[in-house]
Amino acid sequence: MKRIAYVRVSTPEQRHDRQIQGLRHLADELHIETISALARRRPIYDHVVSRLKSGDTLLLWAIDRAYRSTKDALIEIEALRSRGVRIEIGNFPLDTETPQGRFVLTVMSGMAQLEHEVLVQRTKEGIAAARANGKTLGRPPKLTPIQLFEAHCRIAAKEATCAQIAAEYRIAPWTLTRAIKRSLANPAQ
Repeated sequence: MKRIAYVRVSTPEQRHDRQIQGLRHLADELHIETISALARRRPIYDHVVSRLKSGDTLLLWAIDRAYRSTKDALIEIEALRSRGVRIEIGNFPLDTETPQGRFVLTVMSGMAQLEHEVLVQRTKEGIAAARANGKTLGRPPKLTPIQLFEAHCRIAAKEATCAQIAAEYRIAPWTLTRAIKRSLANPAQ
């Protein structure tokens, strides 16, 4: 009977430290993954779950570190339980083998999903407010409007190919093509 911990963060900028610290002393094995919870495939999670046997315990620091939504958590946890695998949440001790424990787990999953959805909503509102205030969001353009105009004129006059001009500016040809199309569609910028 093994106690296997799964630790996940969404981006390389995020740190696993808090989860590792919380689970290290509880686990026989510790598996670390850096991938969005929304990714279709999570190879390390899939590997960990496929190795779990009846009597083993899956350790998670928090429910949202492994599952995308309340529905996903409940389905996955029930599938593991039916195989005889226990689930333990490191930051909230709870016995998922009891009806009360499963109820609390359901509520925790719902709260994690709510937290995620509120964060997404606030982010969208912040982006909309920034745009309304005239802020330009995203990566700065690779080329100035003058460079784009000159590149377009040179390509139209057949003085150079898109690939040649892109090489001069040290960008990919598709970046130049897309930027020219965008500037022609929106000449005010």
